[in-house]
Amino acid sequence: MKPNVEIDEKTECFWLLISKDRILCDADKKPLILAKWSRLNFAHQYRHDVIDLGYHQSKKVYLLDFNHESIDAITDSISLRGVLMHCETTTFQMVARGWQYAFFLRTHKYCGQCGSEMHRVSWEMATHCHNCQHRCYPRVSPCIIVAIYRDDHILLAMGTRHKDTGMYSTLAGFVESAESLEQAVHREVLEEVGVTIKTLEYFGSQPWPFPHSLMAGYIAEYAGGNIVIDNDEICDANWYHVNDLPKIPPTESIAGQLIQEVVRRNQI
Repeated sequence: MKPNVEIDEKTECFWLLISKDRILCDADKKPLILAKWSRLNFAHQYRHDVIDLGYHQSKKVYLLDFNHESIDAITDSISLRGVLMHCETTTFQMVARGWQYAFFLRTHKYCGQCGSEMHRVSWEMATHCHNCQHRCYPRVSPCIIVAIYRDDHILLAMGTRHKDTGMYSTLAGFVESAESLEQAVHREVLEEVGVTIKTLEYFGSQPWPFPHSLMAGYIAEYAGGNIVIDNDEICDANWYHVNDLPKIPPTESIAGQLIQEVVRRNQI
């Protein structure tokens, strides 16, 4: 049994429609489709699957995940990374929330404790097992990401999954159990490139729904050691002058923002 959502049928609302691993969009590539419920006649059979996401630009936002079904009525779609690169922050955050809710519900249909069917909780985003009373909530995995500088140089590394793109970025990694964010920064840097850091400074954070992370960004000063890559997650790393950088992430990502901040500080 799934909780019913009261849909405002007479007013134009934003609709976040997900099919497979894509977000359906309008002709202008907008991931939040503005429409009345009557216009979405292809979705009426999925009425009980609609999820209320709150408000965006003073309008209601609803999520509808078609899971692995194809929707012929809307032919245009965009990836979540495309939303990050081409939409403003508030839109991306709304889409990211819906994406993570959809991912959560797709992967929590059955109880991880007893194997029984899970049921949606009506007053919060959670699933509940009526057999063993186990309850699950959307997962958020904390990660750290750090830009390391030495005078007017910045340490950038190429991840193994970016080998084909030639992109260099800052170091990042997941926080382990019973570990603080700061401890994770020091550990990840030492493990991935073999150097130590000091004067750790918090920069900011960014939700990273690929599929359910939260990135905590830091800037740190090089303390000592020679670069020795782990050859597992990192395939190359080096020091680069702030005025002669390789291919780096765009500033829509927190990695790009961290690099931009190090560059800015060296131009003052």
